[in-house]
Amino acid sequence: QVQLVESGGGLVQPGGSLKLSCAASGRAFSTYSLGWFRQAPGKERDFVAAISWSGGALYLSDSMMGRFTISRDNAKNTVYLQINSLKPEDTAAYYCAATNDGRLRERGVYPYWGQGTQVTVSS
Repeated sequence: QVQLVESGGGLVQPGGSLKLSCAASGRAFSTYSLGWFRQAPGKERDFVAAISWSGGALYLSDSMMGRFTISRDNAKNTVYLQINSLKPEDTAAYYCAATNDGRLRERGVYPYWGQGTQVTVSS
């Protein structure tokens, strides 16, 4: 079992930056791959980024590459999502998730989810 708690969301102006954190508790955090997803009101929960258990493989959806950076600190049981040059369309609830499955872009392979942190981009 893995418990996940996101933090770091908030209200930010367009062009600003945020660093989201996801703290994990439970067994063997370092053996899980971690993903970030986001969900805007009335929309599906979409893949944003994922990092493998070793930290060596980073998956960013093509439209987000360059503004989003995922990283992890296994010593702190934490995964991060740095978001730069925020746009109003980035407004969503951001969720982290953990999996032992290799299909990191697929929402359905993640059995463990946090409660989400809200990011609102508005002037």
